[in-house]
Amino acid sequence: MSEIRVYPDSVLHERAKKVEDFSDIHHLVERMFKVMTDEEGLGLAANQIGVASQIFVGRANQEKKNERIVLVNPIIVEANGEDVMGEGCLSVPVATVEVHRAEVLVVRGFDVDGKEVEYKVEGLIARMVQHEIDHLNGVLILNYLSKEDLLKYQMELSRWEKEEK
Repeated sequence: MSEIRVYPDSVLHERAKKVEDFSDIHHLVERMFKVMTDEEGLGLAANQIGVASQIFVGRANQEKKNERIVLVNPIIVEANGEDVMGEGCLSVPVATVEVHRAEVLVVRGFDVDGKEVEYKVEGLIARMVQHEIDHLNGVLILNYLSKEDLLKYQMELSRWEKEEK
């Protein structure tokens, strides 16, 4: 059974809390990478496994699956360009949502040891970073849907859940 929390789980709608104590997050970060890899994800926010902390992990390079990025208490410092693409989400089964995102980002936060880090990312990795920061703010790809499209999704999810049982 997957550890991934799935819509409409309430933890997915909460704003995660800032990490103040870095002494005990190494284990959580490794667990997050394992879940992300097992589920074949590109990124994963802590609240997707039920931990309401401002931490996300992801692949730093789309082609090289072993290149990793960890950001604790992330903030976007700069965003440029625009890209529109269909996004899926491990926490939102059977959905693909067109989302407008910045194409290039500078993002800052801390590593697992509490050292400040900054990354410049672009393309799919920039999209992943924005997607995971949305999660940490309690925002899902479903928030980008109209009310009508959200109702359609909820009906589709209900049908999918019945088929899975």
